[in-house]
Amino acid sequence: MASRLYDWARWAARHRGRVVAAWLLLLAVVGTLGITLHGKPSNEFSVPGIESQRAQDLLEKKFPQAAGGTARVVFAAPRGTKLTDPAPGAALGASLKKAAAIPGVLQVGKQTVSPGGRIGYADVQFRVAADQVPQSAKDALSASMSEARRAGMDVEFGGSAMQPKVEVGGPAEVVGVVVAFAVLALALGSLVAAGLPLITALVGVAIGVLGVQFASGFMEMTNTATVLALMIGLAVGIDYALFIISRHREQLADPDQDVPDSIARAVATAGGAVVFAGATVIVALAALAVTGIPFLTVMGLAAAGTVLLAVLVAVSLVPAVLGMLGERLRPKRARTGVAEGSTSPGERTSRRPRRTAERAPGAWGLAWAKAVTRKPLLVLIAGTIGLLALALPARDLRLGLPSFASQPADSTQHKSYGLLTEGFGAGFNATLTAVVDTSRVPVADRAATVSDLRASLAADRGVAAVAPAVPNADNTLSVVSVVPKTGPDARATTDLVHRLRAHEPDVSKAGGTLYIAGATAAGIDVSAKLSDVLPLFIAVIVILALILLTVAFRSVLVPLKAALGFLLSIAASLGVTVWVFQQGHLNGLLDIPSAGPVTAFLPVLLIGVLFGLAMDYEVFLVSRMREHHEHTGDAAESVTHGMASSGRVVSAAALIMAAVFGGFIFNHDPIIKSIGFALSIGVLIDAFLVRMTLVPATMALLDRHAWRLPAWLDRITPNVDIEGTTLPPRATPAAVPQRTEVPETVR
Repeated sequence: MASRLYDWARWAARHRGRVVAAWLLLLAVVGTLGITLHGKPSNEFSVPGIESQRAQDLLEKKFPQAAGGTARVVFAAPRGTKLTDPAPGAALGASLKKAAAIPGVLQVGKQTVSPGGRIGYADVQFRVAADQVPQSAKDALSASMSEARRAGMDVEFGGSAMQPKVEVGGPAEVVGVVVAFAVLALALGSLVAAGLPLITALVGVAIGVLGVQFASGFMEMTNTATVLALMIGLAVGIDYALFIISRHREQLADPDQDVPDSIARAVATAGGAVVFAGATVIVALAALAVTGIPFLTVMGLAAAGTVLLAVLVAVSLVPAVLGMLGERLRPKRARTGVAEGSTSPGERTSRRPRRTAERAPGAWGLAWAKAVTRKPLLVLIAGTIGLLALALPARDLRLGLPSFASQPADSTQHKSYGLLTEGFGAGFNATLTAVVDTSRVPVADRAATVSDLRASLAADRGVAAVAPAVPNADNTLSVVSVVPKTGPDARATTDLVHRLRAHEPDVSKAGGTLYIAGATAAGIDVSAKLSDVLPLFIAVIVILALILLTVAFRSVLVPLKAALGFLLSIAASLGVTVWVFQQGHLNGLLDIPSAGPVTAFLPVLLIGVLFGLAMDYEVFLVSRMREHHEHTGDAAESVTHGMASSGRVVSAAALIMAAVFGGFIFNHDPIIKSIGFALSIGVLIDAFLVRMTLVPATMALLDRHAWRLPAWLDRITPNVDIEGTTLPPRATPAAVPQRTEVPETVR
């Protein structure tokens, strides 16, 4: 692989104008398609086959009036007054009359007032599904409440049709990119070099995100899929370019190093690691398909496509741009002797000082490596205990989908949630829908079947109220609203759903079918489905890690060590995430309005993404160790040399990843916020505690045994050569011949 990448990079550097033009043309074409032919992303996380989804499908088929999107308008009269007073009542009636006249509104439900009389609500039913309600209709609904507001009432909105938009590109995300640039400038020691990874990464991310938008016109895609593609594509795009540019500048520190040859070598070595590491990220994200959950599969494939673009950019656009800059990227201390007025990269005079020794490894990395390997067993034990301590809160992990309580405190969704809780109790925001299919029940027995069920549901200790049954036109389907005593995020509500579903046999005896549905039940079902597939997904990821790293390093113990370290990283990251989002610590600092369950698909997503990123750092770090071991055969020295050579750039890469992901922590959407936090803390834990600490300690303990491979496995394992051992000898620029003085006697 190294020799092919070497030849390709030399071609890309030589034909740099064509390569850059091709990428810009691709950006223009995909951008045009993405802007003009994009679809409408969804906010719904539906999973085919779960009970709540089967109920929703049945409602759309037999009772479409009950399946449309609903906007719940919540009113609160001024303190000391009631909604039933003449003035507020008249204003409220006029506002709801205007709401009923909005195009697309099927009906406005009856006003319901709390026992205290100050808080009430009315449901506005739309003809179309919640994610199809146009923004113009939502704006018109808000405007229709003007008379109620003039009467002094607070008016807020909830319901399925009022899901908030997911927005990215705010100041917090920009700050993440600025921090990334600062880290790049420190790591590369050059503002010009620091700008290159950002520029090339943005090209790849723009193509990827616009491509995802174009694809949304042909398949159902959530807003989160686009944000995830942006988040991961930007982070890996910067990191991959950093690894190649850093290696290029490291080689150019030798004044004898020819620029085109250095570009090709950087792509063949660091670029080879990029290709291999990028492949692991792509495979890990694509492996989300094994969950069998469509929205998660689409999210994984969208992010994997953006990572693929980041790899292609790194091994084609990056060398082309490096070729354009030529000598300008050579460190200043190595420029002595570059001929003035030289125009071709690598052209120098013979007056420059010659280096006789290889540049010493980084002092910081070398010092850290020696400190870690001095007492490797102690470091390994202490590090493992520390990671397990961080993982302890994960024992109480609860999964769910965020309710409106998780929305920003100043949002109308959060305010409506609070008003309903104040007026009607916490369980009112967790209202469940019992859907009873009585099509196979004798007509004379249908009313009795639904009535008996309603009485059974009302008798449950966790039920606060049960509404009258609402049948469809032909009386083959009935809907019963059930209000729990506890909120949507409470464990007791989950237990209640399971108890209510236990009434299914009673309905079946009469010939009917019972479904417990609604937003709360859907969140519980999605969480259960994801919990069931989590062990399979972890097994697939670990097996992939063992296979890929065995091929990369031709070793058995190195992959085992990497897989165990990855599991520790995942456990610690989940533990910290549970400690913050579920247990409610640091809520004020991170602007989290309410503690609640961890987003249902976050663990699967974290495992997939962090696996790829962890393998990135493993490959870049251990490949330098193996490279030195291949040349010297000294296992102990290869550990310190690999750390010294790659420690600084791996640390910079991790900080960049954390900065980019960290920018999304301050996004208002609770799902994006939790994903950004989990990925950010996961990268920091894996890079600094596992890869930079436990890996060198373990490698020092394993010594030469780390690089052993059984003979039978050696014969069947392909040699990918990411260390560049098959590359031709280093090319040096031909010195400009000096003028020879001819003696007078010869003249």
